[in-house]
Amino acid sequence: MRVFGNARRVVVKVGSSSLASPEGGIDDSAIAAIADVIAAATHRGREVVLVTSGAVAGAMGPLHLTVRPRDLATQQAAASVGQGALIARYAEAFAAHDLVVGQVLLTADDMVRRSHYRNAQRTLYRLLELGVVPIVNENDTVATDELTFGDNDRLAALVAHLVHAEALILLSDVDGLYTSRPGDPGSQLIREVPDLAVLAGIDVSRRGSGVGSGGMRAKLTAAELAAGAGIPVLLAGAADAGSALTGEPVGTWFHATGRRVPTRLLWLAHSAAPSGALELDAGAVSAVVDRRKSLLPAGISGVSGDFSAGDPVDLLDQNGRVVARGLVNFDSTELPGLLGRSTRELAAELGSAYEREVVHRDDLVVMD
Repeated sequence: MRVFGNARRVVVKVGSSSLASPEGGIDDSAIAAIADVIAAATHRGREVVLVTSGAVAGAMGPLHLTVRPRDLATQQAAASVGQGALIARYAEAFAAHDLVVGQVLLTADDMVRRSHYRNAQRTLYRLLELGVVPIVNENDTVATDELTFGDNDRLAALVAHLVHAEALILLSDVDGLYTSRPGDPGSQLIREVPDLAVLAGIDVSRRGSGVGSGGMRAKLTAAELAAGAGIPVLLAGAADAGSALTGEPVGTWFHATGRRVPTRLLWLAHSAAPSGALELDAGAVSAVVDRRKSLLPAGISGVSGDFSAGDPVDLLDQNGRVVARGLVNFDSTELPGLLGRSTRELAAELGSAYEREVVHRDDLVVMD
């Protein structure tokens, strides 16, 4: 477990269920406990990025909501009410340790579009350089895809990759991954997961609490994403946060199983909601998937959806299977007239602006 105690830069995620009071608001003592642990690590020279849930949970009391809202408008309204209260409590808790916090609200769009992605990364890096504790949450108030990420476990995994963290710690109301539901007879805590393939048959159907949006399946998805991109993951109870950051044997350790890939492409593969689709002929599929080439107009046989240049789109083979995803360089309205034609022909007829790729290979990720 030394990897978590020695990691110089670590992302810590805490869920709504660990922060909410029985009355439905934010539990100040829980906020203070998280701040105490992270402040101690920061004062030891480590860099910690905190990914927090709790904005919607923090509004349930003031808005007299008994369960987490399901419709998007109420979720957004609750996030608007709760986010300010949440960051204010964190600011006060960290101020007691002479630390300043910085709020960073993200959407998937911020991370997929090149300029937005670089801005987010630059901001987080600068906050860390200044000794500020970045506090990240999804920008639920303006998210338009049913709170895009669905849960902050995935957001935390992607942020860990974004800031080149050496470890990811997911804190929850459970103290790790069990062989079956924690309350079942004979259920045992799984201490290490060297490869996710060993989890075949493990029951991960338990839903999140009434104030959160995640669950064990969401945490395993996040662990798979981060570990597969070279980042070790620890799933532990919020009460064990201090032990987790000092490398004591708590929770479940997911070993890093892969290597890092370009961060923006990770976001594109796991977070982008495609605005449309392009149907490819067999030659284009081979060029994109096997030879990792850019997609040209000549290899496209169909267009569906309503999208603008810069939006993510799925690339489909002749059977309708998604083989890749990328950022398109043309609007959906202008693409149909370009299909099946060479870039040289298009440039001669329409000008040099039409000599560009439909999806450049640097803005494209092949999907499993």
